[in-house]
Amino acid sequence: MTHVADEVPLTLEGRPPKTLGVLDQGALWANLGVSLLGFSGALLLLDPLGGAPLSLTAALVAVVVGSLVGTAMVGLSAVPGTRTGQPAMVLLRGLFGARISYVPTVLNIVQMIGWGAFELWVIAKAAGAIFGAVPYQVWVIAAGALTTALTIWPLGSVRILRRYVTIGVIVSMVWFAWFFLTRAPVHTGGSWAAFAPAVDYVIALSVSWVPMAADFARHSRSSGAAFTGVVGGYTLAQVACLGLGVYAVALAGADAVQADGTSVFGPFVAVPLGALFFAILVLRETDQSFANVYSTTLSLQNLMPRVDRRIFSTAIGVLTVAIALFVDVNSYGAFLGVIGAVFVPMFAVLAVDYFVLGGSHSWNTEEHAPSRWSRLVPWALGFVAYWLTTSTPTLPQWDAYWQSVREAIGFTRQSWMNGALGAAVVAALVTLLIGVLTRAARR
Repeated sequence: MTHVADEVPLTLEGRPPKTLGVLDQGALWANLGVSLLGFSGALLLLDPLGGAPLSLTAALVAVVVGSLVGTAMVGLSAVPGTRTGQPAMVLLRGLFGARISYVPTVLNIVQMIGWGAFELWVIAKAAGAIFGAVPYQVWVIAAGALTTALTIWPLGSVRILRRYVTIGVIVSMVWFAWFFLTRAPVHTGGSWAAFAPAVDYVIALSVSWVPMAADFARHSRSSGAAFTGVVGGYTLAQVACLGLGVYAVALAGADAVQADGTSVFGPFVAVPLGALFFAILVLRETDQSFANVYSTTLSLQNLMPRVDRRIFSTAIGVLTVAIALFVDVNSYGAFLGVIGAVFVPMFAVLAVDYFVLGGSHSWNTEEHAPSRWSRLVPWALGFVAYWLTTSTPTLPQWDAYWQSVREAIGFTRQSWMNGALGAAVVAALVTLLIGVLTRAARR
């Protein structure tokens, strides 16, 4: 049962309505691709290693390549959700078994709560750049309340995004691009040396949505609508967002953004009518926090499928507000690296199992789905492959540990290596090998 005929069922026992077309999905993912965090994150794109900046051409190519690779992963991970009608973490019952699926579910809950808090933080900081007299805490609480309300009526929120918000976002982005292109200093110098870690960073931005893609795709009218909406909407928006961020960083000053990521908001507010158009982007940012809180809610329902999602949404909304009042985003880049290392190889295992090995014909998402321990092997090996091949810095102690592992096994990381692709390839090949050997053993 559901409290509204065309809304998400209150528990996992309800039948999900199929009401979202390609325009709904495209609008949702286009809005998710435009992030205020992405503007300041352009600094990590330009200089992912610190001290080895990319040329403008290399940075823009990295954005396009990383976005296409990452969104293709997100789009494919959405397809099983459409076909089965199940949210993302419930789908993992078919990959790992019901009980083992609780492990990635808990990881997803942790990362989505973190993302939700990050988004409330950035909304409050961005709003403060426009209305400096209003205390930070007021904006956090207001954004948290709006986020929770959107999460109570998720499909209605998606329709609002398509009908009203997307147009305002497009106009705002075009307005800022017009002024930035004429005012920002020309980006000169740089090289292609840090191209691979820059692509890693962009892929990580994209694949952070893999664990929630099916949460909305389950309501798509077709798999094609879900995949096209994700890849088309998110890719175009993320390329535009990071491209605009490159010029905003140039205007604000790289050193200033390095010291305080929120300083990148200054150039937006400074242009004519900037406060108005930037306010639209700030208001739109609540779709990011909404998506994270909603995904957390559905992840919790994988653990407790008969609990009313509105109870979870309210509790998670309050928790993210509490965290956002104290959160620090200095580890943003490292956070993305950890997300990529966990969920990129997991996606690769799922994709090969579901699309290549025929799992789509017998995908078991029941509460008592049997454990499939063999699928943990490629996931773990993919995780290891990520850290062996990535050159993106995270935490000094963690990076030093993996450097010692490379030295111990005699592995030399090459400059062209990419952590996300390395993890995906290793996890996919090992999954395929296990599938072939299992079939041979049965015969």
